[in-house]
Amino acid sequence: MRRKVFAIFSLVFIITLAFTGLGLNIKPKFINFHEKNVVTDAATTTAENRTIQTKLKRWGYYNGAIDGIYGPQTRAAVRYFQQKNGLAVDGIVGPVTAAALGMTLSSTTSSQSSSDLYLLAKCVYAEARGEPYTGQVAVAAVILNRVENASFPNTISGVIYQKGAFTAVTDGQINLTPNETAYKAAQDALNGWDPTYGCIYYYNPATATSSWIWSRQVVVTIGNHVFCL
Repeated sequence: MRRKVFAIFSLVFIITLAFTGLGLNIKPKFINFHEKNVVTDAATTTAENRTIQTKLKRWGYYNGAIDGIYGPQTRAAVRYFQQKNGLAVDGIVGPVTAAALGMTLSSTTSSQSSSDLYLLAKCVYAEARGEPYTGQVAVAAVILNRVENASFPNTISGVIYQKGAFTAVTDGQINLTPNETAYKAAQDALNGWDPTYGCIYYYNPATATSSWIWSRQVVVTIGNHVFCL
């Protein structure tokens, strides 16, 4: 009799474990990498960004659009992924984070050299430090929008150093060393985030003296800057 009771109890226990296991929220297991020497100015291509977003969305880390733009939502999802998988939490997909995602980054960045990133970060820091983060990305986006506009030089350096284009160049603040936030803002703009919706001008209403700039079509105001076409 005791043997029968024990056998029945064992069977019930095994069945309970089996059904409990079916309800487990199983997530993919990754090697516990510890990321070192992260290249904070490395850019991912639009295609790579889509792959990152797709993987993170599939695994429950990201719920935004698969648009290839490495904006704040994607960065936050990467940070969450890094935190959960024992990686250095910096919101940047370097070689080790990419490996944990099961992908290999291209040998070239999104056609943007490190010198372009550095110069763009310098201008962001000189022109917009102290502004909200979105406002710093917006300043970088304006520069990139000018690069694509036939009315302006077709390089980042050409746009930034165009005579009279930026106060920070005129007064020498362009030579200040950019901080990490400026680098990130520049990188987000290079990756396609444009909070200005295509604007090619911006100004501070509290300090602007040109009557011409006030005539431009205003699109959005971010922090102390008005962005216009």
